[in-house]
Amino acid sequence: MYKVGQKVRVKSWGQMAQEYGVTDGIINTPSSFVPDMRCFCGKEYRIKAIYDPVNNIYDLETITGDEDENRELLYFCWDEVMLIPIAGKLETMIKERRKNVETFNPETGFYIRSDDLTTGKEPFMRNFPALLDIGVMGHCVHGASGLCIQSGVQCYQNGLHTQEPNMSLENFKRIVDECKGKTFQFALGGRGDVDQHEDFEEILKYCRSQGIVPNFTSSGLGFNEKIVSLCKEYCGAVAISWYRSEYTQKAIDMLVSAGVTTNIHYVLGRNSIDEAIEHLQQEDFPDGINAVIFLLHKPVGLGTQANVLSPDDERVKEFFSLIDKHDYKFQIGFDSCSVPGLLNFTEEILNSTLEPCEGARFSGYITSDMKMLPCSFDNQELKWAVDLNKHSIQEAWDSDVFDDFRSHFRNSCKGCSRQCDCLGGCPIRREIVLCTKEEKDLC
Repeated sequence: MYKVGQKVRVKSWGQMAQEYGVTDGIINTPSSFVPDMRCFCGKEYRIKAIYDPVNNIYDLETITGDEDENRELLYFCWDEVMLIPIAGKLETMIKERRKNVETFNPETGFYIRSDDLTTGKEPFMRNFPALLDIGVMGHCVHGASGLCIQSGVQCYQNGLHTQEPNMSLENFKRIVDECKGKTFQFALGGRGDVDQHEDFEEILKYCRSQGIVPNFTSSGLGFNEKIVSLCKEYCGAVAISWYRSEYTQKAIDMLVSAGVTTNIHYVLGRNSIDEAIEHLQQEDFPDGINAVIFLLHKPVGLGTQANVLSPDDERVKEFFSLIDKHDYKFQIGFDSCSVPGLLNFTEEILNSTLEPCEGARFSGYITSDMKMLPCSFDNQELKWAVDLNKHSIQEAWDSDVFDDFRSHFRNSCKGCSRQCDCLGGCPIRREIVLCTKEEKDLC
């Protein structure tokens, strides 16, 4: 119970929604937290009076003495559960962090988190991203040359036409400093091959020096012994995009020979699924790789709508049947966008091994010009962007913008028995969701 005069902060909309659930746009706190109260989230106030000592309901007042805002505050009932004591903020943070247990092995990349120790349920989100996708590249020499198009890859970063400066080392170090002790891994990427960044070596070194494991994806076109040596020393894993070329194979061979954990990133669309089926049937992906990671094609950037896979495509069923029924000499992985497909078209894969979209829940993306997004596939429209030139990563994570993104996962596909397993699939591009259930459209 709070005392008169005690300073408090109104919890974020996302935190309360996670803790108490949402019904018809209203958070189910004891006195109900309605949308008109959302403008007070994150702000600091003082306990003016104890309105109801039995149910712990309070009147609030501003610390600044703003009379207009004070009148607005009196319209609402302020439950104790809506508030965080400012004086006890550190204690509260520690308590929140102990809700679930996390383990990360920086040598193997093994990461696991427990269920919420207070509820026994899988945690909906983290209070800071465990993984950040950092778009350090602002332009792509190879993309601008047309090599990606020639290899059948429709770049979602629009590398053919977009020429922006790469992220500065200063900005990158700022990101690292804000994430130190909170974030386990960085997935380095953006619009171009990370290994071609002018500060590539320093980027890798600084990550490791601050306890963050860097990983990245590359075409492999510019690979040399120096780059491979840096990968071996600093990276957790390196992925080579499947560009169907001599330099693709060469880069894979160099990494494997050096003992670097090497994956293949394979974009799965209408123009590539036949090839994927053939490779799985023949098991002829390059020897020595750790895994093939299948990434659904998205109609973003240069990505066309015509190349989006349909759940009614018989080849989709055949592809997933090969995943479901066979063991391979390499591991098979998927991006979280593929989870609806795995749920609908496989029988042997355990739901507990699937991770639905982590955007704004456990991961985020930062562009080369310092915009933070829940997911990199919003990099064109920037619908859910927060400018890190004006805000911290923590402020972006706690923002109403990110909470709006999370609302999809809470409210999508109501009535579907599998909603808790896939959370409704992609919030950005609904057309890629490999699901035929009627509930999919009730978002």
